[in-house]
Amino acid sequence: MQTKPLGRSGIPAPRIGLGTATFGREIDEAESCRIIDYALARGINLLDTAEAYGGGEARDYRRNSLGVEDVRETSGEHHSSEKIIGRWLRSNGRRQDIVLTTKVSTNFTREHVRQAVEASLERLQTDYIDLYLFHSYDPNTPLAEALGAMNEIKKSGLVRAFGCSNFSAEQVRAALTLTAEHGLERLEAVESICNLAAREAERDMLPLCRGEQLGFLAYSPLGAGFLAGKYTGDRAGFPAGSRFDVIPAHADVYFSEQNFQTVRDLHAFASRCGIPALRLAFAWVLAHPSVTTVLCGARTTAHIDNAVASLELGPPAAWPASLEPNAV
Repeated sequence: MQTKPLGRSGIPAPRIGLGTATFGREIDEAESCRIIDYALARGINLLDTAEAYGGGEARDYRRNSLGVEDVRETSGEHHSSEKIIGRWLRSNGRRQDIVLTTKVSTNFTREHVRQAVEASLERLQTDYIDLYLFHSYDPNTPLAEALGAMNEIKKSGLVRAFGCSNFSAEQVRAALTLTAEHGLERLEAVESICNLAAREAERDMLPLCRGEQLGFLAYSPLGAGFLAGKYTGDRAGFPAGSRFDVIPAHADVYFSEQNFQTVRDLHAFASRCGIPALRLAFAWVLAHPSVTTVLCGARTTAHIDNAVASLELGPPAAWPASLEPNAV
């Protein structure tokens, strides 16, 4: 599979990565391992996980924050995504073939970041992580301390590169400024949402990544299923077990007349081209020059096939004006 450099880290990243938030939550361990094997056979060797991914975390979050049960849950094991990947790595000895990404969730103090990375390494059954990310911005820890913590674990050889997820462009700029001022190693990659119905990255983050030579990992390329066209705007009628059913807040992100028009435009264009709409939606994200890797949160091998077919398809000769990706 084609690769792109992950920032200035020297790590070659495949154009498609495997998102593993579903491991132990929506799919059990046996199916998760089958998905990894299949992804590798299709050339996808980047695994994106997090300490927060897993059935136990999903269950507790839904119960405590939303007051609902997660009907997709297949395991109550906490940190099940990292643990499943770790057991898979131990069983086949293919660590050198994998670009492994994981994340620290909260509390970016030096002490906690060290504890968190060591715990992830133990669960993943490896002695290094290729890319370690802040999962979201921590307003309670000074950014300079958080960046210092990442520098320390990189110098210790526990991670090859570090970056951030779900930061704003302003927060990434602040991080780059601080590392330059303090003589620290800089972050090398950003992970953020990017799809036809969530295009904010085109306006700020992608131009920043291009100018600073940062890697960009795009998640949710299909908008949590919104771009499939299965939602009507009726908040009381989400398909049972769908992502919108389990996390109704998705509707707050995607339900707008502009986005519903985007879905109609996408499906009309797909019909004219004779190409599946979701394949075009994935290809749209890949079409951005500043996107390094697009993450496919696969629950079936068919999801992987769609992602790979999108890469093989390449961008259409011309997009409709309403769908035209910005050249960043």
